[in-house]
Amino acid sequence: MSDQLKWFKSSYSDSEGGNCVEVAFAPRIHIRDSKTPSGPELHVTAPAWTAFISAVSAGRPGA
Repeated sequence: MSDQLKWFKSSYSDSEGGNCVEVAFAPRIHIRDSKTPSGPELHVTAPAWTAFISAVSAGRPGA
């Protein structure tokens, strides 16, 4: 299924090997390291992803 997903690279990722995170949206949110696309993926629910993004955006990554 991973090959059929449309992956988006984080706007914070750079072309020099740092902070390479990709996300794909499906019924669950898929997260992977873009440097190893065939490596492991983290899958979270949409509500968990929304809570994570809200906390990070508010400057509360540990919330």
